[in-house]
Amino acid sequence: MLEELGVRRVVNATGVLTVLGGSVPDDEVLSAIREASKIYLDVPELQHKAGEYLSKLLGVEAAFVTSGAAAGLVLSMAACMTRGDREKMGRLPRAEGMKNEVIVQKLQRNMYDYNLELAGAKIVEVGGAAGTTASDLEKAITARTAAVVYFVFDPQNGILPLKEVVRIAHNRGIPVIADAAAENPPAENLTKFYQEGADLVTFSGGKDIGALNSSGLLIGRKELIDVCASLGPHSYEQTPSGTTRVYIGRPMKISKEGIVGLVAAVKKYVQIDQAARLKIWNDKVDYIVSSLSNCKDVSVRNVIPTNVDHPRPMTIPRVEIKSGRITPEDLERELKKGDPPIYAYVMDERLYVNPQCLLEGDEKIVASRLRELLT
Repeated sequence: MLEELGVRRVVNATGVLTVLGGSVPDDEVLSAIREASKIYLDVPELQHKAGEYLSKLLGVEAAFVTSGAAAGLVLSMAACMTRGDREKMGRLPRAEGMKNEVIVQKLQRNMYDYNLELAGAKIVEVGGAAGTTASDLEKAITARTAAVVYFVFDPQNGILPLKEVVRIAHNRGIPVIADAAAENPPAENLTKFYQEGADLVTFSGGKDIGALNSSGLLIGRKELIDVCASLGPHSYEQTPSGTTRVYIGRPMKISKEGIVGLVAAVKKYVQIDQAARLKIWNDKVDYIVSSLSNCKDVSVRNVIPTNVDHPRPMTIPRVEIKSGRITPEDLERELKKGDPPIYAYVMDERLYVNPQCLLEGDEKIVASRLRELLT
């Protein structure tokens, strides 16, 4: 079919990015998806049972399968603004007369925080370029504050830590939402931020978890997860006038295949041998480094980047390349012109190759093409 469409596969040397298809589900996940695809079932019941299963599996109060981490962010914000009030739920994203301010630290502002505004929220920026203090956050909380959102991009210099954010917010009765979309591996991060006190935590299913790119995981307090579910794609409510309506989450529909696939992927992910995966990644990186080691005027090494602005997560090794003959931008462009195209990324005047999404044998394709361009 792809050939018929005229679409080529690419070698993904960047990482788990939505625009490159997220992840490649393994056979166990695909088997679960195939099972769900062959039958009809009650999708709201499936959502409920999936949430119960995931909450027990992870040891959290409640869970909900979403159509991605961004959808989880919107639903979480809407839940904190309405707290289950049906009249308020029915008015979103028109938020007149309700608490709709959400506090975000200045150093955590990013292109995804505007998803909060889809729920009708108003972003209140706190802190400055040097960081955020406890006093900054305390002063920012008002009678209009519905939630504090914490974007997990560790490590972050100057950021008020999540535990401190939780302490201050909870002292004022304010819930905390943690966006941890791409913060896996390790698998322990699936519960880390919940254990640190976040009331709602959203993850992307299509990142390292290995589910479909259009799925996500939301965990947290049952009271708020229940509201998220009520706001979600499969809730229909009768109004006092007798008509039926849906809420803000209706466009965030996830298929039965996506729900079952996410559950299967999480079940497998919590049992995965992370040390074995790390060895595979390091072996691929070392192969590329070794292949380029004698290229003239080229610096190449195996590194763990420390800059937070690159494809996440932080725990995966990279190939770092700097050439005296070709700029990293030109090198990146030339890699994309090959067959198959190779997608790497540039940061701090260097080209990086991330092994996380390299399929078997892809490291040889990358090494061969880089050697050709660098010599």
